Amino acid sequence: MNLIYLHGFQSTPLSMKGRWLKDYVEQQTNIKIHLPDLNMPPLDVMKNMESLIHSLDNVAVVGSSLGGFYATQLVAKFAVPAVLINPAMRPWKLFQDLFGDEQIPYKVCDTWTLDHAHLIDLEQLAVPFVQDADKIMVLLQQGDEVLDYREAERYYKRSLLISESNGNHAMDDFKIKIPMALRFLSDSIK
Repeated sequence: MNLIYLHGFQSTPLSMKGRWLKDYVEQQTNIKIHLPDLNMPPLDVMKNMESLIHSLDNVAVVGSSLGGFYATQLVAKFAVPAVLINPAMRPWKLFQDLFGDEQIPYKVCDTWTLDHAHLIDLEQLAVPFVQDADKIMVLLQQGDEVLDYREAERYYKRSLLISESNGNHAMDDFKIKIPMALRFLSDSIK
C-alpha cells in the first residue's frame, strides 16, 4: 500500500501525526508513506495530489483537518480509501470566520498567502455529498476547539464514524489509533 498523509492548515508533513504515521509504518509494515507539503494554494494541492495518485498503485490517504477536506475530494475523484482526522468541512467559511476580511490575504508561510480567490477555489472543490462513503473512516473528537464535530457527523453519516467525547482538534491520542486506521485502509483497498 502507498499511504499519503495530508496535513492540516498551518502544519507540515512532519507534524506530530505525520511523524507518528511515518515511524509506525517504517517499523511495523511494508507500507510506503508519502508526506507531501500542502502549504500552497488549494488548486495546486489538488493538482499535485492527483499526479501523485496517478503515479502510485494501491493508494490510501490519511487527512487531518484541511488535509481531511482534501482527502474527501480525492476519495470522490479516485475512490481511494481514506481516514479523516477531525476533517475541515467548509474551510472557506472557517478561514473567513477566523481571519475576516481585515486579515485576508493571510500569510500562511513563506511560499503561500491565503487570499479570497483561494476561498472561492476551496468552495468550488467541495463535493456536495460524500461519495464512496464505505471507503471513509472519520475520527472525531467532540472537544475539538476549532471545528464543530456535529457538522462532520452529519456530512459523513454513511461512513464509518468514531466520535469520542472530549479530546481536541490535534487528536493528541492519534498514535494509538494508527493500527486501527491502517487495518481499515488495507481492508478497503482489497
